[in-house]
Amino acid sequence: MTLWARIEHEGRARIGTIDGDLVRLHEGTIFDPGPPTGEAVAATDARWLTPTEPSKMVALWNNFRAAAEKNGWAIPVEPLTFLKAPNSFAAHGQTIPVPRSYGGRVAYEGELGVVIGRTCSAVSPQEAAGHILGYTCVNDVTAMELLQRDPSFAQWTRAKNFDGFGVFGPVVATGLDPASLTVRTLINGRERQNYRVDDMIFPPAELVSRISQDMTLVPGDIIACGTSLGVLPMKAGTVVEIAIDGIGTLRNRYG
Repeated sequence: MTLWARIEHEGRARIGTIDGDLVRLHEGTIFDPGPPTGEAVAATDARWLTPTEPSKMVALWNNFRAAAEKNGWAIPVEPLTFLKAPNSFAAHGQTIPVPRSYGGRVAYEGELGVVIGRTCSAVSPQEAAGHILGYTCVNDVTAMELLQRDPSFAQWTRAKNFDGFGVFGPVVATGLDPASLTVRTLINGRERQNYRVDDMIFPPAELVSRISQDMTLVPGDIIACGTSLGVLPMKAGTVVEIAIDGIGTLRNRYG
């Protein structure tokens, strides 16, 4: 397993691998990494960037059996997706801004993110795994009261796409078995979510295959796999941590 980070170093974006408390820099890109340069940056001193620069984040609604059962939702026959735009993307350590045009409740959603490594269009489930670079942590931030505020039109785009509402990182972990992972969300140090990834209705490779039937996925794109129980609103000043063993902890302050 390798943990790939992307940081700003000497005024430009660089990639590196996590080695304890250090980020060891490499030549190349996260998709075509070169040899180590011999340089290292203390992780605590690094200015973290999103580990990739996606063209889009494809996110899931109602993709966990426990949440569907608790809320009385029918198990979907196909993935229920929406998009998060590049303006929403934020990296580990960045502040998630409070929306200027919305004063209602804002919720965290801790999720596993699938990172696309190769362009894929209409791939089979058997081919899909070969198009996954690795996995990351996602906080799919949501303006809760916007979703159904207008009875004639569900506002998924607006509710999910304020600046900073698509947080992911801090790294891309390669060589992981996603079915063995557990997602935890901590709010000011208190655990609010703790659920197993193998409770997914549509697991990662199936998601890649099914979504690629509808749209081409390109290197760096993220699939946010949906969340389970424990979603609650945040107050300004809240520190949110999405922790997945094997990947690490995505930490941000809201407001």
